[in-house]
Amino acid sequence: MVLLALACFGSVMALPAGAAQIGLLAAGAGFATLAALVALGHLLRRRRGARDFAAIVRFSQDVPTPIFVTDESETVIFANAAACDRFGAPEARPLAAVLNASIASAEGVMHRLRLAAGDNDSGAAREDVTTHAGRFRLSLHLGFGGRAIWRVDPRAGPERDAGAGAADEAELPLLTLGRSGAVLYMNGRARAVLGRRVKRIEDVLEDPPLSSGAVHRFVTPDGHRSFTVRCADAGIGRQELILHPVETAQGDTPDMTGFDALPVPLLRLGADGTVLRANAVACRLLAVEHADGGCVTDYMEGLGRSITDWLSEAAAGRGLHRSEFLRLTRADREIYVQVTLNQVHNNGRPELVAVLNDATELKTLEAQFVQSQKMQAIGQLAGGVAHDFNNLLTAISGHCDLLLLRHDQGDPDYGDLVQINQNANRAAALVGQLLAFSRKQTLRPEVLDLRDTLSDLTHLLNRLVGEKVQLTLSHDPVLPTIRGDRRQLEQVMMNLVVNARDAMPEGGEITIETERRTLLDPLKRDRALVEPGEYAAVKVIDRGAGIPQDKLQKVFEPFYTTKRTGEGTGLGLSTVYGIVKQTGGFIFVDSVIGQGSCFTLLFPAYDAPAQLPPPQHREKPRKRAQQGNGVVLLVEDEAPVRAFAARALRLRGYTVIEAGTAEDALDTLADDMVRVDIFVTDVVMPGMDGPTWVRKALEARPGTRVVFVSGYAEDVFAEGEDEVPNSVFLPKPFSLNQLTETVQRQLH
Repeated sequence: MVLLALACFGSVMALPAGAAQIGLLAAGAGFATLAALVALGHLLRRRRGARDFAAIVRFSQDVPTPIFVTDESETVIFANAAACDRFGAPEARPLAAVLNASIASAEGVMHRLRLAAGDNDSGAAREDVTTHAGRFRLSLHLGFGGRAIWRVDPRAGPERDAGAGAADEAELPLLTLGRSGAVLYMNGRARAVLGRRVKRIEDVLEDPPLSSGAVHRFVTPDGHRSFTVRCADAGIGRQELILHPVETAQGDTPDMTGFDALPVPLLRLGADGTVLRANAVACRLLAVEHADGGCVTDYMEGLGRSITDWLSEAAAGRGLHRSEFLRLTRADREIYVQVTLNQVHNNGRPELVAVLNDATELKTLEAQFVQSQKMQAIGQLAGGVAHDFNNLLTAISGHCDLLLLRHDQGDPDYGDLVQINQNANRAAALVGQLLAFSRKQTLRPEVLDLRDTLSDLTHLLNRLVGEKVQLTLSHDPVLPTIRGDRRQLEQVMMNLVVNARDAMPEGGEITIETERRTLLDPLKRDRALVEPGEYAAVKVIDRGAGIPQDKLQKVFEPFYTTKRTGEGTGLGLSTVYGIVKQTGGFIFVDSVIGQGSCFTLLFPAYDAPAQLPPPQHREKPRKRAQQGNGVVLLVEDEAPVRAFAARALRLRGYTVIEAGTAEDALDTLADDMVRVDIFVTDVVMPGMDGPTWVRKALEARPGTRVVFVSGYAEDVFAEGEDEVPNSVFLPKPFSLNQLTETVQRQLH
């Protein structure tokens, strides 16, 4: 309207002088009319506000609940009689100052209500507050000419559930709990029943955790009492409890024998399994208030044998000294009990007394032992299979090398031979994973700085994760050195990073963190015990789908995979586990569904001698073995491997004497006229093994060079034995060049 008047004024100024005077008079009249309308609207609003305020005053004056009206600065401009009686004369004072005597941090509560009411279309909000002075419900209504109406109801509380709806707070014990179990409020009945002002619910609750509708036992001045607990949400993380006393079952008689007072779980059973009496400790173990009159099969289940048959035999006097392990049918957690029966007679009738012992920890240890035996058996199987495969792969790749010597790149068969050789190498890598899991692979340990190792590996890891995944490295500047096999540790990191990548098909971030960790006390976790000391820790963190809790302990088992068929062999994490354990380290996994997983590696710190400079590793250029000369005694029980090795050595100019067993080799050496420059022998053979016959042969031929070959690890045959002098180890499968180069280095 003001803009319209200004527009008219502007139009008038553009008119001729006479017409302009008339226009000015008209514009002035318009302004006067506008001012009158504005003043009239303001007056009407003031009258309506005053009328609303007067209505509020009339309505609330006789209401028994304290009601306040505040202005925009939250100063009290009206308080009804109930408010004055409870809080004194509050007018002309800030409402927060009035309420602070009864409600702690009243300013914060009022601020929250202001925000909630402002976001609400109705302009209303309320909040339940529990303090040392009692329970209050503070309500706010906005929209009365800038005024606000506050209602303080000291008797209001949260809605009761169906089981507690009829409870009279004056008759039933009532408690209000905070988030951490702190008791914020107790009514008079609760203080009388529990005998004191309780600070935490754990101080009086015998069988946590609380469960609404369940029967719980509380400590009272008169002894232990049972109550049915009704829980209701009181808002802001608070919980309200109402305790309903549980009446003693009809027909119970006082126990004069001390059965109920014994601190051992005891059951008196009939021959048919009926529970004639259960003492208090047994009831707590079974998570029931009374078990009398029920059947033992309602509370326990057998682990194979029928409970009914067992009880029948015991009632007849057979097998009384053999205990049974049973599982309780509790829904909250899994508990195993060891039950021992004894026969008694009551009024000529046979009865059984069952003594219960909590055997949950014992059964857990038994399960862990069975699991460790299973893993050990699988490891031995994997090691044996890998040994046999290494012999086969040595023969395949070796004869392939012999064929490649007779074919050049222009030959039509050259490509096929290369494919055979490459696939044999892939098979050898798979066998290496089996050996890694069984912790029988050959390690080449050296002193390593994990920061340098991971930095050198970063380029390859970035290629593995692809473009959709970002790889981030974070290093501790004071990370200690460790001692391990660089190649195997790189394999560990690649497997973990690939798994993290596969857990984020839509992309994301993988974080690798290193840190120095000092353990002052032993760390017990996941059946492992980490001794105190200095460790280098490596974490591989992803933000993927996570691993379910029931599968976390299975991820390191061989052939177990959470991927779909065809996407994984199940050997990756088992290989990681084997390498880490053989290095002397530990591996742990944490995972949350929907948030990701974290694999933590702990490696013992290695204190290298300070006076020795770090070794310089320079990779020497590989070159084809030169023609050699000398006599080689080749001892190998696998005929295909022996045939390949003999041909390979002869092609390089060596004279080869073959033997299929250690005994044949010793018979050959019995002839003093036979000259031998070097022994090439398998380690594991039928009859006498390689190190044993070599030691016997060296007694008559000291100084002879030795090359041990085996599909097992290098340190397996040397445990508990002195190292054979002038010997080296060559793991299977080996190529033609590897064999001939090793022999040449030993001889020269």
